[in-house]
Order: sequence, then C-alpha cells, then structure tokens
Amino acid sequence: MPDSTFWIAALTGGTAVLASWVTSRGNTRAARIQAETAARAQQSERLREGRRTAYLDLIEHAHQTAEVYWEVSAAQRTADPERRATTLAELVERELDAYGKLRRRVRVVELEGPPGAAAAANALQKATGPFHRALRGMRSDDPEAVGHFDAAYRPFWSALTDFVDAARDALHAE
Repeated sequence: MPDSTFWIAALTGGTAVLASWVTSRGNTRAARIQAETAARAQQSERLREGRRTAYLDLIEHAHQTAEVYWEVSAAQRTADPERRATTLAELVERELDAYGKLRRRVRVVELEGPPGAAAAANALQKATGPFHRALRGMRSDDPEAVGHFDAAYRPFWSALTDFVDAARDALHAE
C-alpha cells in the first residue's frame, strides 16, 4: 500500500504541474493576443486621427482660398480701374500664397490616404486652376476673364463636396 500512495502522489503532482503549465501557456497566449489587439486598435485610431486632421485642415484651407476668390470677385466690380488693378495685383499674390498652402495640404492628404481621398484632394487642387488663369486674364484686361472666373466657382465647390464625401467615406471605412 505505501508504494501505491507514492505513485498516486507523483501522478497527482505531475498532473498539477502539467495543468499549471498548460494554464500558463494559455494565459500567456491570451495576454499576447490582447496586447496585439490593443496595439492594432491604437494604431488604427492614430491613423484615423491623422487622416481626420489632414482632411479638416484641407477643407478649412479650401474655404480660406474661396474667401480670396470672393475678394477677387468684389474687386472686379470696383468702378475705379486704377484701384481695381492695384487690388487685383495684391490678390494675385494672396492667391498664389493660398494655392501653395492648399497644395501642401493636398500632399499631406496624399500621404495619409487612402487613394480615394487623395484623388479627390488632387481634383480639388486642380479646380483652383481656372481661377488662377482667369485672374491672370483679368489683370491683362481680357474681356472674357470675369466670366471664366465666375464659372470656376461651381466646379470648385463641387470638387470640395466630392473631397468631403471621400474623406467621410475614408474615416467611416475604418
């Protein structure tokens, strides 16, 4: 009888050690999975927040650029040709500065992605081209330039709306 007690104790002890080892491996694996899941969630949130910031910055600057365009339209209605020419010259400089800032923001959106939002941002940037060409024409007293400038608003706002839609889709897809 005494030697069967030893075997029972050894078997019970061995089973306890094996159960402890299996439990430990399971807990380690569960902890690793939980840590990986948390890291992926943090990375996804950082990506989403970076995109959101880039998108909002581009939208805000597009509105600031539109304010320059509205000032051009107002200046064009000025009756005094000399004052109009001076104002338009100043606005050309502001428009070029606004374009440069807009282009930098478009590059950030291209970096942040995804491709749909980047393409919409590029289309928005390209929608500023007709304003620039028309503004140059206004300074050269091209009689059709004002009409071209006014016609550029609708495509610009359409491109901005398309970008907002693409940005929203990108943020909600994650």
